[in-house]
Amino acid sequence: MYRQNASRDRYQSFLWFRRAAEAGDAYAQFNLGLLYKKGDSVDRDDAAAFFWLHQAALQGLAFAQNHLGALYYKGRGVARDECAAARWFRRAAAQGDASAQQNLGQLYRKGRGVEQDHAVALGWYYKAAEQGVASAQNLLGECYLLGKGACVDFPLAMAWFRKAAVLGDAQAQLHLGLMYQHGQGVPASQAQALCWFRQAAAQGVAAAQRELGIAYADGDGVRSEPLRARAWLQRAAAQGDSGAQYRLALLIASGRGRAADGADGGAADDAAAIEWLRRAGEQAHVGAQIRLGTMYADGCGVARDEVAALSWFTRAAAHGAPTAQFHLGLMHAHGRGVAVDEAAAAAWYRQAAQQGNADAQNNLGALYAEGRGVARDDAAALCWYRQAAERNHPLGQFNLGTMLEQGRGTAPDRVQAYMWMLLAAANGDEHASAAKSCIARHLSPAQIGRAFDLFHQWQLERGPLAQ
Repeated sequence: MYRQNASRDRYQSFLWFRRAAEAGDAYAQFNLGLLYKKGDSVDRDDAAAFFWLHQAALQGLAFAQNHLGALYYKGRGVARDECAAARWFRRAAAQGDASAQQNLGQLYRKGRGVEQDHAVALGWYYKAAEQGVASAQNLLGECYLLGKGACVDFPLAMAWFRKAAVLGDAQAQLHLGLMYQHGQGVPASQAQALCWFRQAAAQGVAAAQRELGIAYADGDGVRSEPLRARAWLQRAAAQGDSGAQYRLALLIASGRGRAADGADGGAADDAAAIEWLRRAGEQAHVGAQIRLGTMYADGCGVARDEVAALSWFTRAAAHGAPTAQFHLGLMHAHGRGVAVDEAAAAAWYRQAAQQGNADAQNNLGALYAEGRGVARDDAAALCWYRQAAERNHPLGQFNLGTMLEQGRGTAPDRVQAYMWMLLAAANGDEHASAAKSCIARHLSPAQIGRAFDLFHQWQLERGPLAQ
């Protein structure tokens, strides 16, 4: 009975609004337009909504002008027209309508219907933010965080984010968490970061849910709780967050996050991990693409499929990932999933090598040393071997030592050659010990002592470098 009465009352309201609107009352026209726009008490009708909101807007009602601008922007009930949207937003914004001020700021930020101008966008955000609009305060914080329309100013960004976050704006809560996490404008505090992430995550923000999941997985700022990590990561992953999908796959593959009774384990978990990796990879998550490429190349967790491996590595390489570029070089060099093409291998190695990938630097050096895929060039080979060796790459150090001992690409230097063989041997290269013994036969005790001095000096100055 209550529902019937409520429905009847709403329909009576609709009738009153329609009568008043037809009589020219601007507020009734506005309310009638909203009813049609939302489908409240009447079937949704975008054309009717546009008609009545337009009537109210022509009478100068700011609320109606803002809603009319939104209809033009989205192309609802009228042909999409971003310039018309900007005109109506401007009329409403000039009357002090905070929503219209924010909307107009967004158009200037994106360059939609107006010429892009971050400084003008900042000005409109300010007007809306000063009226207490949390979403505008968050956008203002983003301007100062990213230096859009103003110089980067972390304290100001933090201040505006905090105002919006206190009012419950989920994006501002996420931004505050990230600023505390990275120590931007404040001392880094994972505890504070997690506090804000929890608030944003509770409102369904996938990025905040992901950060909570990672924190519980790694025990960063909280006790490590794989089950809780899995729960948060699943929430974010289900929303399509590729970073959460990737981390969830790693967590599942590791066997962590499994219930104490072993539920959801075994083959089901393996399949779930691969599926989450695939979803992340399809969204251009480079880490997932590289991992999938490696799995298919090695037949680890999936049936070996070198064509699939090539496809995933190619996707990651297109985003500039040096690890993927190196693997593509290997596959072209050895004809895995593709015909042998040493010129293509050299090209892929070069892209990775130029980004500091030591494996690629060593392999590119080998191609130059042997004249495979490129013209033989001992000087180029020496250069690439040296770059790999400087990154503490054992094979690069061995190859550099060999070139120096033989005087290829440079004058012979057995002291330097011996030093690099010492480093290669210390890093586990199985051939370096025998090679340095051969070199030592041609060195005096003083020269060997000098090589050891260089060896110890290099270790003290460089230490173990990431390859």
